[in-house]
Amino acid sequence: MAIVTAVSATFLLAALAPWLGRVLGTRAGWIFATVPAAIAVWLATRAPAILSGTPIEGRLAWAPSLGLELAFSIDGLGLLFGLLISGVGGLVLIYAGAYLGPHRHASRLQSFLLVFMGSMLGVVWSENLLGLFVFWELTSISSYLLIGFDHERPAARAAALKALLVTGGGGLCLLVAVLMLGSIGGSYDLGALLDERDTILASPWLGAIVVLVCLGAFTKSAQFPFHFWLPGAMEAPTPVSAYLHSSTMVKAGIFLLARLDPLLGSAAWWGPLLTAFGATTMVLGAVLAVRQTHLKRILAYSTVSSLGIVTMALGIGTEKAVVAGFAYLLAHALFKGSLFMVAGAIDHGCGEKDAERLGGLRRAMPALFTASLLAALSMAGLPPLLGFIGKELLLEATLAAPTWTTALVVATTFAAALTVTVAFLAGVRPFIGSLAETPRTPHAPSPGLLLGPGLLALLGLAAAVLPATAATPLALGAAGAVLGDVPEKSLALWHGLTPALGLSALAVAVGAGAYAGRRIVRSGLDRIGALDRVGPERLYGAALKGLLAVAGGQTRLLQSGHLRSYVFITLGTVVLLVGGTLWLRGAVPFDAGPENPTWPELLVGAVIVAGSIATVLSRTRLAAIAALGLAGYGLAIMFVLFGGPDLAMTQLAVETLTVIIFVLIFRRLPQFRSFSTPLRRLADGLVALIAGLMVTGLVLVIARTDTDPTLARWFGDHSVPDAYGRNVVNVILVDFRAMDTLGEITVLAIAAIGVLALLRPGRMRRRHRGRAVS
Repeated sequence: MAIVTAVSATFLLAALAPWLGRVLGTRAGWIFATVPAAIAVWLATRAPAILSGTPIEGRLAWAPSLGLELAFSIDGLGLLFGLLISGVGGLVLIYAGAYLGPHRHASRLQSFLLVFMGSMLGVVWSENLLGLFVFWELTSISSYLLIGFDHERPAARAAALKALLVTGGGGLCLLVAVLMLGSIGGSYDLGALLDERDTILASPWLGAIVVLVCLGAFTKSAQFPFHFWLPGAMEAPTPVSAYLHSSTMVKAGIFLLARLDPLLGSAAWWGPLLTAFGATTMVLGAVLAVRQTHLKRILAYSTVSSLGIVTMALGIGTEKAVVAGFAYLLAHALFKGSLFMVAGAIDHGCGEKDAERLGGLRRAMPALFTASLLAALSMAGLPPLLGFIGKELLLEATLAAPTWTTALVVATTFAAALTVTVAFLAGVRPFIGSLAETPRTPHAPSPGLLLGPGLLALLGLAAAVLPATAATPLALGAAGAVLGDVPEKSLALWHGLTPALGLSALAVAVGAGAYAGRRIVRSGLDRIGALDRVGPERLYGAALKGLLAVAGGQTRLLQSGHLRSYVFITLGTVVLLVGGTLWLRGAVPFDAGPENPTWPELLVGAVIVAGSIATVLSRTRLAAIAALGLAGYGLAIMFVLFGGPDLAMTQLAVETLTVIIFVLIFRRLPQFRSFSTPLRRLADGLVALIAGLMVTGLVLVIARTDTDPTLARWFGDHSVPDAYGRNVVNVILVDFRAMDTLGEITVLAIAAIGVLALLRPGRMRRRHRGRAVS
């Protein structure tokens, strides 16, 4: 149950964070960080057993009656992601406390971060696909809250909505894929699905499943053409960007692809889709990053490029490519998390976010400069840092790719060169040169702001110098979970004079040259800016605008404010759908009904019909209510004649109450004759007649349908011994479905209070003013 405890602890702390934040003040981040730190330490102590092939497992009953449970398992892949989520998460909590300081909503942000952390842990440790989907959607919701944290700014709200709509749409695609996998494989547990792998691969729905899974992963991990939401999410505070958009949320899609690769990797479309979209995203993200000057947007677009690299590696699918993908993923989490925190510390210290307006900060921020330099060099792929190892492995993998070798080598080298340029722009440019004038006098960051970027940058150095201690086992363990067997390979800084080393040196030289001539490079790249007018982001804006226009028109049409229109539309829709179905299928048995009705049945039926006709023809309100009550009481008698005294008693109670309420309400309404014109009453009558015919046909169909008597027999057998009642209908309402009935009563009570407030607004306002004065 240790897994369940770890996941639950983050959610529990998230619930307590707002209260604890008020008590602890600016020290709250350090206290909150103890929970993810404890999870990271626990994972580190269990890592040898996990990497030796003994996963940690845990299960928690969710809905036992439906056979649903939260099943968790930590293998090499879950270990890598779990360490990143908890380790980086703890540093981000400390960083967030220092970054926000005495902000009145600081504890709210930390609470949202903890919710997100728990959701991500649930995603990467779930063994059941339904549980994975639940946590997947929780990450979308919590990221929406985090991106829109500064909700008073329209830009923050728009960015949060964009992220939610894009990732939420992908989540719906993933849900359909999960349901299809469960239907074909007979289970939602990954282990059971792997046992049915041949059945799934032989299914005619395999292509649809692959496309739907890719849509879910691509939207989450900002792959082309869904990449546009990630740079917009930079409206979030820097701690959010450092966590969600460098090491956790955007890697959830990567995790999903890796987790399902053993199941779907042999599908014909799987490898080509991942490779093509990953390579396109890699190049596009690098190009767009070079065009930026805002620090966080530079890092955001470079993150898009890095995510494309890992997706491409999984698509290539060879042992070299998969190991390279996870090595680069680990390096990226370290250097990109560090650089995001550096960008936030710069903004916090001098109030400037534009890289071209910064310079000379190394004197005021020497420790931050050291951390930024290490992270930037790792991002550029220079030794002796982990980014260098990841880049070398990626170039080796593309050189040995089974298909599209030349195109992948060229694309990877080109993206690597632009990544060097971006690394210098974001991590070096603000600190070198002469001191630039900034809105605030630059000052050294506090320990809370410095701990995160400094530690992550140092880890990137240590992991490369001593790869056998952590980088090699983590990368190989994750690759083993995808490939089925742990590769016999080790990460190292030196692989000899290889073609990959030559390509790496070429990329560094070209990238450094592009940085030196960045104005010329940007001028050339800006020529493709015309494509922005037809890009995915513009299409998203047009689609959202069109959706809102349709919603507005629909609201004006359907929500007219007239009760008659609502009833008319509702009945018309029901008649069209239900009646049309019955008519087209010829399902109405017109010869159904009692063969020899008795004279009491005929008499009561005539009374009901007469009451209904009298209700329609009545010229006064009380007469109409009385005639309607006559029809209702006649129906109660009909229940008695057909052997349903419990139904009859319920009908009598309801009818009596209805008549009383109608009398109290209708006496305040105007005369019927002033309600509508004769033509409108004729239309109402036709709709009512058609609806009545439809209901009659439906009843005839039900009368001829054989139903399973098990449920009716169970209620009859248990009403007296279990609920001490012989009126089965009442027992069902107040005992067997008591909570359902209570919910309905609550809804009606709330609605009644709302109606009362609307009918008596003057008195309510006077009472409110009286209380305010007193």
